[in-house]
Amino acid sequence: MNGAGDGPGPGEVPDAGLPPTGFGALRRHLLDHSVRRGRFVLKSGRTSSWFIDSKQTVCRPGGMLLVADAVLSLVPDDADGIGGLTMGADPVAFATAGVAAARGRPLQAFSVRKEPKDHGAGGRIAGALDPGDRVVVAEDTVTRGTSLIEAATAVREAGGLPVLLLAVVDRGGTVDALARAEGIPFCALLTAPDLGFDYEGG
Repeated sequence: MNGAGDGPGPGEVPDAGLPPTGFGALRRHLLDHSVRRGRFVLKSGRTSSWFIDSKQTVCRPGGMLLVADAVLSLVPDDADGIGGLTMGADPVAFATAGVAAARGRPLQAFSVRKEPKDHGAGGRIAGALDPGDRVVVAEDTVTRGTSLIEAATAVREAGGLPVLLLAVVDRGGTVDALARAEGIPFCALLTAPDLGFDYEGG
């Protein structure tokens, strides 16, 4: 496996011609491990010439640290926690909270269930989210952005305050408009153009 900053190996996508980004090592890891080319059917039913499985980066040791470092550089100082819709947000939130804790920064983590739990404490939130908490709502990859908005809505219903919507990769380019309509800032660590592809939102 190539280390951060190493050149591309056989069959890998070269950096030449790609736009600059502040997260170059993370971009390299995504291109090496998460991006595939071919013909793929997206969740929306549309076809695409590329597919990204960001978990192939977020769940590998080197990529996990790259993602956590990048996310922490964008998390507001007054944020109490990070989480989002399971499963896309889970590795992002848990890795980030774990690295933050190791560095002496308390940051709680939580998951938003896709359906309310009908036993035990119930509800859609699993993990550490207290009423009044200011939280970052995260996702590994977004196209339309509906998962981020759904998670933010669940956080609000649980008494939390979403202060930032964050994606590791924005492949759609439409999330910012949805976020503005909700009154929540949005940022992505990397975008489809950063990886050498066009946006595919809509």
